[in-house]
Amino acid sequence: MHLQLSFLSLQLNRLSNCMRPSLKDIAKELNLSKTTVSWVLSGRAQQKGISEATAKKVIEYAVQLNYQPNLIARSLNTGITKTIGLILPSISDSFYSEVAREIEADARNKGYSLMIGSSESDIDREDEIIRLFKSKVVDGIIIAPTKRSKIEIQRLLDESYPLVTIDRYFPELDASYIIINNRDSSYMLTKHLIRKGCKKIALLTTNSYLTTMTQRREGFDDAIRESKQVVVSKLYGEVNFVDYEKNIYKVLDDIFREAPDVDGFFFTTHILALEAFQYFHDKGIKPNYEFASIHEVPIFKVVAPRINVARMPIEEIGKNAVKILIDQIDTVKKYPTKRKKIEPKQLVLSCSLEFRS
Repeated sequence: MHLQLSFLSLQLNRLSNCMRPSLKDIAKELNLSKTTVSWVLSGRAQQKGISEATAKKVIEYAVQLNYQPNLIARSLNTGITKTIGLILPSISDSFYSEVAREIEADARNKGYSLMIGSSESDIDREDEIIRLFKSKVVDGIIIAPTKRSKIEIQRLLDESYPLVTIDRYFPELDASYIIINNRDSSYMLTKHLIRKGCKKIALLTTNSYLTTMTQRREGFDDAIRESKQVVVSKLYGEVNFVDYEKNIYKVLDDIFREAPDVDGFFFTTHILALEAFQYFHDKGIKPNYEFASIHEVPIFKVVAPRINVARMPIEEIGKNAVKILIDQIDTVKKYPTKRKKIEPKQLVLSCSLEFRS
């Protein structure tokens, strides 16, 4: 009985596929060429000189039939699948999830769908996702890369594969990227803490091997030195990103032991700020310090309403990433038989600073 049901299901699926309307069916019914129908349904009617009346007739009939294009077949003909791959270090991070939402919305408005992968900052996993996206013939990739993914990024560049890195980048690679003004934002936040009277500011950071994190520390150090203060190593806390929720406790214990008179905290990322506030709560420490952080999350208004922040321009990052990538896709589309070098576009966006009293 089970075999009979499976066979019947298979036959029904085949029948359903056979009954699905095709370009050929539409062309035959409207007495048009298959090519004309294809151009209309792919949005190229005006470009190909097809009359508005003909285009309207094709679209109305396609809607009537509930026609669904075969994307695989289309990609074989055009080389374009109208899909974008997005690779993030962690989709659980509110910053990256918000960026993903902006990218997905803008891509959809431009007729593209989005495939998302989370690398969890693991290079092997990231490489695997890149290979998967390429096997799915995505038209281009937006990625917030790990440091060790430079080799794979270079390989994509060598292939003239549409690519944009966000939030992170490799200065030595000729790739398109979108980052924030890391150094300036850190400098201005730190200067504000100093103006508020802080003399012993602790810096908490992670993933210091990333160029962007190095820039944030440099901005912090510049502000400290400019104010004639000394950069004190015991006020520097490096949190291992793997299991950072636990590691930050040891880092903060060390800072309070070595510098019990610490009077301010600068966090190079909102993730560390969140965990630090959890630490203060668990230890029963009243957080009467000055705080500053790169980026923020809504809960800050509850746990640290006085925190000073450099708010990252999420909407700008998303819209620019999609625009730059689609421009690259269009360039590759114009030269399908050549490996035309893609000219990189590199943007440094300003954060909006909010100083709170």
